[in-house]
Amino acid sequence: YVMLLTLSPYTPRFRDRVSPPGVMIRPYLNGFTIAFNVSQPNTWQPYVDSMHHFLAAYDDKVQEEKNIECVPGQYFIQGGNDSEEKKACQFKRSLLQNCSGIEDPTFGYSKGQPCILLKMNRIIGYRPGAGVPVSVDCKVQKGNESHLRSVDFYPGNGTFDLMYYPYYGKFTHVNYTSPLVAMHFTDVKKNYLVPIQCSLNGKGIINDLNSDRFLGRIIFTLSIGK
Repeated sequence: YVMLLTLSPYTPRFRDRVSPPGVMIRPYLNGFTIAFNVSQPNTWQPYVDSMHHFLAAYDDKVQEEKNIECVPGQYFIQGGNDSEEKKACQFKRSLLQNCSGIEDPTFGYSKGQPCILLKMNRIIGYRPGAGVPVSVDCKVQKGNESHLRSVDFYPGNGTFDLMYYPYYGKFTHVNYTSPLVAMHFTDVKKNYLVPIQCSLNGKGIINDLNSDRFLGRIIFTLSIGK
């Protein structure tokens, strides 16, 4: 009990061996296979509903009320005591453009061009990329590379801006919303199982560890029927 009293509830005592971040996708319903038929709305509507539910916290009005505008391209380092509440930078869903669900409320699923969101796991104090934004790329994980002909990334060129880091923990960074990269699969081979690997790229990122498929990358399958 006495030893526990010496620990801070706000930050880990040791942060010199922080692991590189893992990643996760949305929508995530029943595993890492996203399968639907364009002509059958009941097969893709659950993915659309999941996306809208997840992005509710990113609504522009919500972000404007709770968070502040920050300076892009540099870490948002905040001083003060560990117990002081930290400010969070706005990440508006409108930044996701064609994958925001604003203009196209089906996120492309009704056209067979699904949007998938990628987010990094939160690590207190971590500054990804060592001063250079971490980027995302996607490719066919195994098989015919021509089955994935086109992917668009939002915002911008598919990077996680430095201004959303470091993260200070759930007790003080209460309004923090993780930055996202949207991947818009605009041209995927139909009626095939297409395994996709999307990876983080940047200094200090590990994305090729065979024993951990979520460290710096994620593998999922697209199955889009007509």
